[in-house]
Amino acid sequence: MRRQFLLVIFIIFASLCFYTIYAQAQYRPSLYYGSTGEDVSLVQQKLRDWGYYDGPIDGYYGGSTYEAVRLFQQKNGLRIDGVVGESTWQALGEAVKPVIYTKTSGISQNDDIYLLSQLISAEARAEPLEGQVAVGAVILNRIQSAAFPNTLAGVVFQPLAFEPVSNGTIYRSPVQESVRAAQLALNGWDPTYGALYFWNPNTATSRWIWSRTPVTTIGKHVFAR
Repeated sequence: MRRQFLLVIFIIFASLCFYTIYAQAQYRPSLYYGSTGEDVSLVQQKLRDWGYYDGPIDGYYGGSTYEAVRLFQQKNGLRIDGVVGESTWQALGEAVKPVIYTKTSGISQNDDIYLLSQLISAEARAEPLEGQVAVGAVILNRIQSAAFPNTLAGVVFQPLAFEPVSNGTIYRSPVQESVRAAQLALNGWDPTYGALYFWNPNTATSRWIWSRTPVTTIGKHVFAR
């Protein structure tokens, strides 16, 4: 009887230890410009403690947080894209849950194709397929340009680059045709011939954008270098 009692106590103790260790291993999601929540506050606090950030601890990944992250990445030999991903979280001393990619016939929210299709859908879901592919091609062209971040997330979430990021419409589920457009763009179709910019001349308010050299017009968008 005493032996059984001790065994029960041991099991309870071991379970509590396991739970404590598990609870302490808090995994962190990737954070981008526009992200909100406690993880953003944690990043802000760490960066402020270490002298990279002097803004408020408000849980909003705005412009000042973005620039502080980029400075931290630069000083620590990381990829400078303004995205708090796995390597940046590790440099901040936090554990990151590894993303396991399984190739399927569908799409996953962890895939580049999903993020690209979200932006295409938010920017151009009313455009013909070629016009949607063209928007995706511009994003991919920026990744290859030294003037822009060199990752998809870095380009998409670059501050003030895309209105859907600012107004939150990028987080809506993409329409199926935008998913197809993202796939075609990633497969190499570029109807813009290397364009880095696009805009709707009927709604554009930036005078600077008109200084770019137009390459082609597809649907309602002008594409330029």
